[in-house]
Amino acid sequence: MKDILDQVNHNDGMTVPEGYFEDFALRMTAMLPEQEWEKKEGVVLPRSWWQKVRPYVYLAAMFMGVWCMMKMFDIMRPNSSGIMFDNNPVLTAAIDNDYFFNDYIIVNEEQLYEHEIIDDLYETGFTPTAYPDSDDSDPSLVEI
Repeated sequence: MKDILDQVNHNDGMTVPEGYFEDFALRMTAMLPEQEWEKKEGVVLPRSWWQKVRPYVYLAAMFMGVWCMMKMFDIMRPNSSGIMFDNNPVLTAAIDNDYFFNDYIIVNEEQLYEHEIIDDLYETGFTPTAYPDSDDSDPSLVEI
């Protein structure tokens, strides 16, 4: 199979006149008007206070944006730190009880479902009204 450029006679449509880029810089300089600050040789304009401080302000704003983004991600993350046990003495007492923990939390070979756990609790005499929900109750009074 012939080369594709041989089929189009090596013409890709991108052409410029001969010698166009040889004196391009000189022609462009001649077309642009000279500015006032270009006429003064060796004079460097002093930088303003904002020009000096601007990179640091932008850097600080970038870090604050990253911090705010991470804070939002932390707020939207589900809480799994175990704080729910601090406000619920019944759960705290249940987790501290080895019998309950081994029978209902650690499942060796078969999987227990929630309705099976609730049925087993009712068969052992569990009544939801017997356990207080307030924070000022004594967890030592709860028996499981």
